[in-house]
Amino acid sequence: MLEIVSAGGWLMLPIILCSIAVIAIGIERYWTLNSKKIAPRGLLAQVWGWIKSNQLDAARLKELKQSSELGKILAAGLSNSRHGRDVMKDSIEEAASQVVHDLERYLGALGTIAAVSPLLGLLGTVLGMIKVFTAIMMQGTGNAAVLAGGISEALITTAAGLCVAIPAMILHRFYTRKVDGLVVTMEQEAVKLVDALHSERRVDVKAA
Repeated sequence: MLEIVSAGGWLMLPIILCSIAVIAIGIERYWTLNSKKIAPRGLLAQVWGWIKSNQLDAARLKELKQSSELGKILAAGLSNSRHGRDVMKDSIEEAASQVVHDLERYLGALGTIAAVSPLLGLLGTVLGMIKVFTAIMMQGTGNAAVLAGGISEALITTAAGLCVAIPAMILHRFYTRKVDGLVVTMEQEAVKLVDALHSERRVDVKAA
């Protein structure tokens, strides 16, 4: 393995760093983008039960906000529900934008790695071929070791770049779709809460 890396030249270092970043981001996003933690089933029903039984106070609102990302969105809407439907929706949208920003963390880096890794491999190919043609120009075609070294560098970096870019692109698409699905779910739950409360109904949050 070390022989392959050394044969690929110095451009193998950034490609290896990109591969480590892809693995780390993939594991972190898999752990973070858990639908059961982000948008727990039954959370809206629990909140509505608090409202119907007049149990929604500041402590429960804080608990709701800290429970999950969906809880943050619902808590933002409930905190401003007394000001009318439009204000409640605006509060939900503001909270949702922050939540979505957090869910999309590191996805841009995955996309960048997927785009840059093949270019690094291509750069290695170009540098390797430059070495080959320089060796041919200086020493002719008799020095097979120099020619083989340049060709190895050209091929290894291209293969390494593609081996990093392909998983990075797959993970980027997969997690982007997962975030989109979570956003749709949270939006539906928030809309249900707004429609259930209506603009004319006030939800008074009792003091702790």
